[in-house]
Amino acid sequence: MDLFGTAGVRGDARTKVTPSLALAVGRTAADAGSEFVVGRDGRETGEGIAAAVEAGLESGGADVHRLGRLPTPALAYASRGRRGVMITASHNPPSDNGLKLFVDGTEYDREAERRIESRLDGESGATPVPWHQWGAGGTLDVLARYRADVAEYARDTAGGCTGLSVAVDCGNGTASLVVPDVLRELGAGVTALNANVDGHFPSRESKPTPESLADLRRFVADGDSDLGIGHDGDGDRIVVLDADGDVVHEDTVLAIVAEHYVAATEAADPVVVTTPNASGRIDERIEAAGGRIERVRLGALHEGIATAEASGGTVVFAAEPWKHTHPSFGPWIDAAVSAAVVAGLTASTGLSALREPVQERPYRKVSFDCPDDRKPAAMARLESRLPEAFPEADVDAEYGLRLSRPDGSWLLVRPSGTEPYLRLYAESNDVDALVDAASEPIERAIDESG
Repeated sequence: MDLFGTAGVRGDARTKVTPSLALAVGRTAADAGSEFVVGRDGRETGEGIAAAVEAGLESGGADVHRLGRLPTPALAYASRGRRGVMITASHNPPSDNGLKLFVDGTEYDREAERRIESRLDGESGATPVPWHQWGAGGTLDVLARYRADVAEYARDTAGGCTGLSVAVDCGNGTASLVVPDVLRELGAGVTALNANVDGHFPSRESKPTPESLADLRRFVADGDSDLGIGHDGDGDRIVVLDADGDVVHEDTVLAIVAEHYVAATEAADPVVVTTPNASGRIDERIEAAGGRIERVRLGALHEGIATAEASGGTVVFAAEPWKHTHPSFGPWIDAAVSAAVVAGLTASTGLSALREPVQERPYRKVSFDCPDDRKPAAMARLESRLPEAFPEADVDAEYGLRLSRPDGSWLLVRPSGTEPYLRLYAESNDVDALVDAASEPIERAIDESG
């Protein structure tokens, strides 16, 4: 069974992430722990699927604390010292739902997910534990404590937000329950858009993009906000807008926050964990601040943190585009913390001054049609052909194929994990020429793999 993707299980709530599946996953997950928290985002199918998960957990012998609707980071926060299941499909369409599992604040790694898959293959029809061993159920409210802790951490980390005007588009997601209140607690003047939780996502699609955030962009551009922030349906993604309503590139935001953490730490070996598709501008700012970068596959920041710390480094920040982990607060992805930290830095320094040292080269992402059965052979061919095309580049083939050139430009080719494509990411002062030079060997490798 190939059930888990890069961010838990996601899919249509009628055909994939069904109550039957949720019941089976819950009962199987109960084998690994005696106490779970269960939460959900605002999707219409969330309550039913959460009930099925809870039934599976309790009939598997685990006690369950029902948290109700809340952002995924708040569920992760509540899973410290126990386990958790979040019912969410993040930024997917409203017809989808999903399951994401945590232990002590950390997402399940591949090994833990594979154990569940292997047990479901053989035990999807397993009977409950004996009646006298069933777990108990109850409710738990963690949002007030979570909001207070986020505000306190952000104030200590980046300062308050007194005098800052912020517009926040929560996209009818569960960030509505946290982010506006946290920013107000820090002293910001906050205008909250689409801040009612609605699983139909009536205001815009759940994924925050330059297109879906058009209303927020106009609001910021036409008003007097110093900063705009957009979130997705379950509050783990953040998009930042400047005072003109323009989206600040996600890698620039990552570089700003990462540099702040590296500069502030007293650790001897500060490490920032990111992904292969992240810009070289991040490397430049981290190295300037005295830290170093470690890269890990997409969707596996928690695994990269564990690996870097096992080798003696101190991970001060971890991020992939739009999703940030603040290890000194917790090991989970947390957009509420990111919003508060970015707002605090902007209040104290100004967003323009924060961006000024970041070298923002042009960036492109291109998809090449490639059936799934051709991907392994095409990537194998590219491991020799791309270095031949760019002999001056340093090559890293651990997570896709990344070539870093002496002038700071780079390119990455990796197979999509969900669609029939090879993805090319490129960043260069002449990015079109770089894409053109890489496209021919990529297309030839795909054609020859048929």
